[in-house]
Amino acid sequence: MNPDYLYGFLGGCLIGGGSLLALIATGKIPGISGVFGRLLKPKQNEKGWRLVFLFGLIAGAALLFHLSENASIFRVPDGRNWIIYAIAGLVVGFGTRLGGGCTSGHGVCGMGMGARDSMVATGAFMFAGVVTVLLFRLLTS
Repeated sequence: MNPDYLYGFLGGCLIGGGSLLALIATGKIPGISGVFGRLLKPKQNEKGWRLVFLFGLIAGAALLFHLSENASIFRVPDGRNWIIYAIAGLVVGFGTRLGGGCTSGHGVCGMGMGARDSMVATGAFMFAGVVTVLLFRLLTS
């Protein structure tokens, strides 16, 4: 079996399991945009678990990049500008607030719970992603 498929499978299991664990522990859907957005104005007794969740997310990514042979945490592909990536990140953040959640909240948790709005949102995310990649390739080739 190709290890890339195995890594994707294991990653999906970890994301789903972590989301389920967070839902059981907090009673809340652990969408990244919601966790971060509500950290800025937390309700009573909610700041701690939100900080731990975000720390684990960042620490896990940093550990993966550190252990990977061909990845660097600050690497930007050759010929690309990191400022464009920063602007894109801000636009994505705006879109997640506008869409009432992000791919982790809608795509992992909402779809797993059978929420219709999450199915529509995830379909819109996927469509927008495909169009964006096609436009990018068309404009940069």
